[in-house]
Amino acid sequence: MRYWLITLLTPLGLAGLDQAIKAWATAYLKPVGSMPLIPGIVELRYLLNTGAAFGSLAGRQLFLIVFTVIAMAAVLVYLLRKKPQSKLEYIGWLLILGGGLGNLIDRVSAQAVVDYINPLFMDFAIFNFADICISVGIGLYILDILLTMRKKEKNGAA
Repeated sequence: MRYWLITLLTPLGLAGLDQAIKAWATAYLKPVGSMPLIPGIVELRYLLNTGAAFGSLAGRQLFLIVFTVIAMAAVLVYLLRKKPQSKLEYIGWLLILGGGLGNLIDRVSAQAVVDYINPLFMDFAIFNFADICISVGIGLYILDILLTMRKKEKNGAA
């Protein structure tokens, strides 16, 4: 029972935090456009993104919504039926699910995702908390795969 609660409530909490930050960005950042967070390094800049990562698939909201719903449902089914063997993989999937849900809410409600973190020290996309959750989640999942492979190699060689 506890596993189910964590699996359902953690992504909802992450999506809720994402939506709260985006509500702040819309209310306070949108009127001014941008403001420095760390001068010369990172600024907060309001942007509506009608696409996916790096603006890809811009204007294809229906496709992005359907794809995201299917992907998030698949992740949730996997988490509830298969139960990942490692905590690293589990946390990765929870982050992916929470971030995906946060951006999905934007796509459905506003037909665009609110982005607001703009790194000035490199040429990169403007992004948001949900994107960070998804990216860190994918990173943890990849790390788990690499650690599992390394463990299998060590056990096979011993």
